[in-house]
Amino acid sequence: MDQEVKACYIHIPFCSHICSYCDFCKFLYEEKIVDQYLLALEKELTSSYRGEVLDTIYIGGGTPSSLTVDQLSRLFSILGLLKKAENCEFTIECNVENIEPEKLSLFKKQGINRISLGVESFQDHLLKKLSRPYTRKEIIETVQQIRSFGFTNLNIDLIYALPGESIEDLRKDLKEALSLDVEHISTYSLMIEEHTVFYLQGVKEVSEEMDEEMYKLISQTLKEHGFIHYEISNFAKKGYSSRHNLTYWKNEHYYGFGVGASGFLGDIRYTNTMSLGKYCRYEYPGTEEKLTTTTMVENEIILSLRTTEGINKQKFIERYGKDPKELYPIEELLEKKWIIEEVDRYRIPEDKWYVSNEILLYFIGEK
Repeated sequence: MDQEVKACYIHIPFCSHICSYCDFCKFLYEEKIVDQYLLALEKELTSSYRGEVLDTIYIGGGTPSSLTVDQLSRLFSILGLLKKAENCEFTIECNVENIEPEKLSLFKKQGINRISLGVESFQDHLLKKLSRPYTRKEIIETVQQIRSFGFTNLNIDLIYALPGESIEDLRKDLKEALSLDVEHISTYSLMIEEHTVFYLQGVKEVSEEMDEEMYKLISQTLKEHGFIHYEISNFAKKGYSSRHNLTYWKNEHYYGFGVGASGFLGDIRYTNTMSLGKYCRYEYPGTEEKLTTTTMVENEIILSLRTTEGINKQKFIERYGKDPKELYPIEELLEKKWIIEEVDRYRIPEDKWYVSNEILLYFIGEK
């Protein structure tokens, strides 16, 4: 499967504080370590990037905006090694507590055209549980500040199914999010992961019934206000779907640079070392998997069916030489109305997305 690489993920693992629920590869900010990390990142890019013109670049974390202005300037200097398409979607993740005018000015100057803001909730009592060091008022002020610098593509992240969260709390969060008139909203059900503060505190996830009720409320509310539910967890106004994340869901190739970053090149999926010490000593490799055709097909199916676009028949046949019907029990799923067949694609109907994991078991030999 020969694909051109058009996307790149850059991982900045540093945070000014550690949140109760976070299980990402992250470390508390220390100025000297950040400086060492940027040197290692530059060497990785220089040795591994092959000069493709990129349609999307995504700087994630961690909290990229926790870096100082000088460090961010250094980061952008390093990323100058990457060739960008004229209409490249260039995203950076930010947190409310470390957005400031000088950083926004730098982002604008360096061509950032999409900001993803980690909001999580607008309810002060829930923000406190999440260890988020800001308030509803500060969220609103931050969004206004971002807009004042001319950014017209803004995503906010929301987490639901929080401990102690009610349906009314969620309704309030959705109302607040809609009042900000953002272009994209990502919503995530809280999962209690090992090694997080919540896990160590013995916090339990909400019931499946409550989780489903919240998911359906989110979907219904955002659709009623003009958002397209284009992927299980993501909603966008027309023309604002995340092109970078669609790279993942279309099973297309991408670079992953930075500690703990994952990438997909050729028939290899890889994740860099999770050790900051090793990474800063230029010891980048972590895990690597050489994919069989069977695994690549399964990945294609599972990722594509997360989206409204579903499995594109023509592209699938071009890549693997067969229609999915020839490989999987799709007829059975069509009869159950768990899969819809259209002229050019197969997709899971939106009213079945909440149980999509059960449907996907049919494609990985567990049904």
